[in-house]
Amino acid sequence: MPFNLKGRHFLTLKDFSTEEIEFLLNLSIKLKQDKYAGLRGNNLEGKNIALLFEKASTRTRCAFVVACVDEGAHGEYLAKNDLQFGKKETVKDTAKVLGRMFDGIQFRGFKHETVEELARYAGVPVWNGLTDKYHPTQVLADFMTVMECKGNLKGIKFAYAGDGRSNVANSLMIGAAKMGVDFRILSAESLFPDQELVEEAEVFASESRGKITLTSDVEEGVQGADVIYTDVWVSMGEESKIAERINLLKPYQVNGDMIEKTGNPEVIFLHCLPCFHNTDTEVSKQYPDICEATEEVFESRHSKVFDEAENRVHTIKAVMVATLA
Repeated sequence: MPFNLKGRHFLTLKDFSTEEIEFLLNLSIKLKQDKYAGLRGNNLEGKNIALLFEKASTRTRCAFVVACVDEGAHGEYLAKNDLQFGKKETVKDTAKVLGRMFDGIQFRGFKHETVEELARYAGVPVWNGLTDKYHPTQVLADFMTVMECKGNLKGIKFAYAGDGRSNVANSLMIGAAKMGVDFRILSAESLFPDQELVEEAEVFASESRGKITLTSDVEEGVQGADVIYTDVWVSMGEESKIAERINLLKPYQVNGDMIEKTGNPEVIFLHCLPCFHNTDTEVSKQYPDICEATEEVFESRHSKVFDEAENRVHTIKAVMVATLA
């Protein structure tokens, strides 16, 4: 059954039903198939999209730009220094101005309250490309990749190892709860997600027959897992906590031993990227123990991280098409 999502914002998966998320995922798969078949889309023809970036980006920026081009829209990249945003002009005023000029607005930045205020005053659909609290477009790409590899989401055993308070962990937990997934967070107890958010997710899980587990025990967390997921241990803006995070999260590094502990030879490894998996980057040369995954796993047959990265384009395209076309 098709859903009419026209005019909706996309700020967090909490705002969408199980059926609506499923619709967006199926639309993503269809749009990917069309692209591979050489069918050029025109669902966004004549649309102008504002792409606001407070935080640096590779996949989110490129995915939005390519998705715009694929469907006939023009995407205008606006970095922090390109706007009076928060300096000489309020978020409210900026939202009202951009809403008069653009058909949709993407925001990637720090405070979640900023994207909420943009949505409140813009008068056009606003999409969350990442805030400190949530990263919903990433989770759609993650779930699409699981569906491609496993055929479904419901009942999938999904283990997230790492900082359980991160925007990715928050969004995965909400999305998993909505979609009937057996979701586990493996982390130090001091890095478990906010209890209020866990309770919200447990309500969603009770409706979808999903399951939410928080554990500091690696074996308990990964047993029978179909998916192991991790993210960087230190998010942008938290660089002063590198040594502390390494100490807390080293036991949760995704390595060959963790893969074996699943007991599932077909387990897949996912990561939203960028990933520290060797000492070839400036940061990992300085902090060689910062790697949240090993090279062995990252380059293994279990790894689907580049399929997942590509799927950012198709899921973002689906969100824009569904809310604008």
